Amino acid sequence: MNFGHWIVVAFVFFAFFIGALVVVCVREDISLVSDDYYNDELVYQDQIERINNTKTLINKPEISKVGNNLTVRFDQQFNIEKGEMKMFCPSNSKLDKDFVLSAAGNIQQFDISTFEKGMYKAKLLWTMHGEEYYYEEIIYI
Repeated sequence: MNFGHWIVVAFVFFAFFIGALVVVCVREDISLVSDDYYNDELVYQDQIERINNTKTLINKPEISKVGNNLTVRFDQQFNIEKGEMKMFCPSNSKLDKDFVLSAAGNIQQFDISTFEKGMYKAKLLWTMHGEEYYYEEIIYI
């Protein structure tokens, strides 16, 4: 073959490569951290205030994994009015789970036996004495 044929062969292989790359990219699942991320950014000042409230606490909540349970332990001085815990999976939003924190009791346990293995962020949001607090911790299951 002469030089001209090799150029045509190179262009054909390049076209196949680009076509395969487009097919792979179109089939890739892209999950956003939040479906409503723009509005979440607009109200982020409230989140900053919750984080600052949590920084003023002497004892932060403790989150630990024991067997198939996730234990959330609050200090005895915590009088939770209401709250929630979100188990956020950064790699797949379909694995996120929400739990309600009980106002009674400083130790709360949640069953995580159905969770897939991986990294999760435990995001705690609770109200105490009329103030909102936010705390997060990385948990490996």
